[in-house]
Amino acid sequence: MTKYLYIFLFFAVFSCKKTNSKITTEETPETETESIDTSVVVTNDFREFKVLDSKYINTDKFWNPFNKDLEDFTEEVYNTLKPFILEQDISTLQSFIANGELSYERLTKFYLYSIRKFDRENSRSLNSVIALNPNVIQEAREAYNTDFEVAPHPIFVIPILLKDNINTANMPTTAGTIVLANNRTTDAFIVNKLKQQGALILGKANLSEWAYFFCGDCPSGYSAIGGQTLNPYGRRVLDTGGSSSGSGVAVATNFCVAAIGSETSGSILSPASQNSTVGLKPTIGLLSRTGIVPISSTLDTPGPITKNVMDNAIVLDAMFGYDENDFKSIDALLQNGFYFKDLPNSSLKNKRFGAFKRLMEDSLYVNAISVLKSQGAEVIEIDEEDIDLPDFLRLINLDMKKDRLGYLKNYSGESIQVSSVSDVIEFNKKDSLYTMPYGQELLEGIVADLGTNEDLESIKHILHTNGKAYFDKPMKANQLNGILSINNYHAGFAAVAEYPAVTVPMGYGDNGAPKGLTFIATRLQEKVLLEWAYIYEQASKMRIMPEDYK
Repeated sequence: MTKYLYIFLFFAVFSCKKTNSKITTEETPETETESIDTSVVVTNDFREFKVLDSKYINTDKFWNPFNKDLEDFTEEVYNTLKPFILEQDISTLQSFIANGELSYERLTKFYLYSIRKFDRENSRSLNSVIALNPNVIQEAREAYNTDFEVAPHPIFVIPILLKDNINTANMPTTAGTIVLANNRTTDAFIVNKLKQQGALILGKANLSEWAYFFCGDCPSGYSAIGGQTLNPYGRRVLDTGGSSSGSGVAVATNFCVAAIGSETSGSILSPASQNSTVGLKPTIGLLSRTGIVPISSTLDTPGPITKNVMDNAIVLDAMFGYDENDFKSIDALLQNGFYFKDLPNSSLKNKRFGAFKRLMEDSLYVNAISVLKSQGAEVIEIDEEDIDLPDFLRLINLDMKKDRLGYLKNYSGESIQVSSVSDVIEFNKKDSLYTMPYGQELLEGIVADLGTNEDLESIKHILHTNGKAYFDKPMKANQLNGILSINNYHAGFAAVAEYPAVTVPMGYGDNGAPKGLTFIATRLQEKVLLEWAYIYEQASKMRIMPEDYK
């Protein structure tokens, strides 16, 4: 096996929240659309929470499967391993393992130790991890027994966290809600793909309950199961972004190598950018949605969150594949390695990007543009199209009404006694202080929406047309390769256009809040997005690990 590990050295060279879009905050510039745009993030004062710590997770039970195996993993061992693990990319980790300086077992124990040390019930707790794979140490230990006919994928035995709306065989899939606390399922399609490539499923990440389509005005990162996820760059001060809040936070603090989030409109881009990580929202259909608790079958997609672009490309590469059970699935007909092998050879020469004029007031955005220009790119300032997203919220209402019913029918375990959104609402009313301290406004809105299938199809068509036009018109007029945005500011338009986007750390605001430079391109342009992001990342080097979690 060791000879194959040396192959990894090659690679070393190389939220979706309902708001009124007219609201202007320090974090989000004013939009001109009258419609509901779930990509708009409102930065509230989140120092006053109704709930912080989980009332569901018993810490003793949480750690009981690991106590014996962690007896020999002391603080001294942890400190000794820090240089080999903290902020290291997948290729470097694999090289340390190939050289005998690290092992998969010690790597896994390091992340478990970090989670136990920082994540819950202490002055620095973040509540980012909701469950752990009870067999993960044994699985890491047995990795050396694997025989290969060809070199393994770089993700081999790399510890990954999954957002807890992604079905996983040996852990509950709760979507953060009490009603699904005992939901036992088989692996989702993308989890099977990860395991086939040898990835190690470390556990499940906390999330905004029901992927942020639940309570309306509640803070990002809250769930009844997992408690309140907090931002490591400003604990109890800065928004985590949502709904893949735990995924973004856990990656930022080195609780795992990478995490898988999901996005309907901004739920990867938001937490990735607001936790100084790299987040990719792929073209809808590139990655399977089968076995993921849905919001909208029209807009949902999973995607990777990582500390750097190369790792993001590696994780994406390990997940794509045609799924006959997903009606949007795309048969990309690509070979393993497509997304990451040539990344270091990327170039921005002759690439043209559009930069929104109204965002030029942001100094970090302006500086990022300067970096791109220094690497050979041409950047054209553009005005935004006068296009809105009518009935965006109704699209989600009408999709969720049928999609959630389908999930509960086809995937939820036998112990789950609800079969509709209405059932969930009634369940939550039985113990409202525990199950819905912030209410359930968005769930109630789903039931109240009496739209027909014809309404839904009409809304889909209009939104898709408008989303494409929003990007296609300036791209065609200015012969652009891509669009430059900030965080998840234009996630709603990218969602309905079904266009991919990737966000990369671009610095920190005056209040210390991380921000991301977001690249948006047309359908199935993930490879070029990753190339652009890689060049920018390597030239700027803006990510800084949160100081209190080293």
